[in-house]
Amino acid sequence: MAWTTVVAIYFVTWWVVLFAVLPWGVRSQHEHHEEMAPGTDPGAPTVPRLAYKVLWTTVVTTVLFVAVYFVFYKGWITLEGMAAWLGVPPQPR
Repeated sequence: MAWTTVVAIYFVTWWVVLFAVLPWGVRSQHEHHEEMAPGTDPGAPTVPRLAYKVLWTTVVTTVLFVAVYFVFYKGWITLEGMAAWLGVPPQPR
């Protein structure tokens, strides 16, 4: 697999995991019973902790990516095998 493909897959996976991690530990202004700034939504987070979430996104993505890459590298799962599981007919070479 080309290194550009590996980077692209990691990049896309990182963004998907980021959207899964974003809600972790979010407390809204309403839940904190703080005085809300005028014009803000009550559900807006008080402390978004984005650096913490970027760190966790990178850790989770790296672990997930290394595990999936290892499985493919070892040949335990192949693209042809996955296509067969999905019922896609084999392509002539």
